Amino acid sequence: MSSKAWGGRFQKSAEAWVDEFGASIGFDQQLVTEDLEGSIAHVTMLGKCGILQADEIDAILKGLHTLQEKAENQELEFKVEHEDIHLNLEKMLIDLIGPVGGKLHTGRSRNDQVATDMHLFLKKRVTEVIALIKKLQQAIVEQAETHIDTIAPGYTHLQRAQPISFAHHLMTYFWMLERDQQRFTESMKRIDVSPLGAGALAGTTFPIDRELSAELMGFSAVYQNSIDAVSDRDFIVEFLSNSSLLMAHLSRFAEEIIIWSTDEFKFIELDDAFSTGSSIMPQKKNPDMAELIRGKAGRTYGNLMGLLTVLKGIPLAYNKDMQEDKEGMFDTLHTVVGSLKIFEGMVRTMVVNEEVLHKAVHNDFSNATELADYLATKGMPFREAHEVTGKLVFTCIQKGIYLLDLPLEEMQKESTLLEADVYDVLAPVAAVKRRHSLGGTGFEQVTKQIQHAKTLL
Repeated sequence: MSSKAWGGRFQKSAEAWVDEFGASIGFDQQLVTEDLEGSIAHVTMLGKCGILQADEIDAILKGLHTLQEKAENQELEFKVEHEDIHLNLEKMLIDLIGPVGGKLHTGRSRNDQVATDMHLFLKKRVTEVIALIKKLQQAIVEQAETHIDTIAPGYTHLQRAQPISFAHHLMTYFWMLERDQQRFTESMKRIDVSPLGAGALAGTTFPIDRELSAELMGFSAVYQNSIDAVSDRDFIVEFLSNSSLLMAHLSRFAEEIIIWSTDEFKFIELDDAFSTGSSIMPQKKNPDMAELIRGKAGRTYGNLMGLLTVLKGIPLAYNKDMQEDKEGMFDTLHTVVGSLKIFEGMVRTMVVNEEVLHKAVHNDFSNATELADYLATKGMPFREAHEVTGKLVFTCIQKGIYLLDLPLEEMQKESTLLEADVYDVLAPVAAVKRRHSLGGTGFEQVTKQIQHAKTLL
């Protein structure tokens, strides 16, 4: 006969390797804190509802608190033969206080228990992720505030486009992260819901109080359908989805940091703490942390697609397939938390090479749009102004110079509307300063944008 907690119906035990394949204790032991919190709330509720006797409640609570202390001190020993975190802790409790420990499971199932654990777990961890996003946003704001007047080339298609405030470019990532933070915050509505008391799928015959157990665990609501309570993993999918988009944003930022730190660009220099060397080339300073974050984005996408694939064909309510919801969640959380911490440090400590940026915007044609706009303000149709400017750019390319170097008489061969004041317009600082529309790169607008960001933080 099987020695399992559920083994009464079975005449023989599975082989050890089968048990090992089916066990989840190797990873779901990360839920130990949450499982004990849920059990304490559950047994307290059982006592309040008169389902268990006072002396039974006292004994179980004393045992659970002892297990909490042992868990905090890393003194618990988990065993594969007990399958998962729930049965491991139940066995430990029974060993500690005797058969009365088995009464803890009155009015609940592992199905609603595991769902409860994960709701509790993500509620804490998503709060942590939100806090880390805000710390990274703060680092971005501080760097941006230092470089409002630093002019850099703006790019489209990775080709020089128009001069911009470097702060304006950095603040783009602030707003990406702000949307990420909002998505995680919004998701808390779906996380902050208690499944406890739903049982295996149909509820329970015991006169439990689900609202009380939810309140004891700090949940704001309870699932209104017991089948939905044990089969829902939307909240984990949403966490994985939000994390994937966050990592996409960090990956884009990492890509730019990698490009900016090359000898070809030299726009920034990363702190040594976030770089590595080469085992063979002594001169190398590699942006390995940025590269690793860029790579880990794909890892989070895989975890999202993995869970979506698991869920897409599962009939209601609980199925063993759903055990596959945890490892990807734990992995993504670890990846996101580490990436955010690393990124904050990279942004806070990176040095912006202002002289290199200054030289870059004076040795390109990113001010060509200013020339076209200048002609348009003089009454020339923009399409014609665009053509005239293009011809002047071509002339400069042939001569090996830039628009600011082109003599006025050369310019006037293409249009007599061009006058001496055109050189003031073509200056990169003027090009940036003139873009004062809301959300533009003009210094005043960037300053306002930063102030708005500070208010949000």
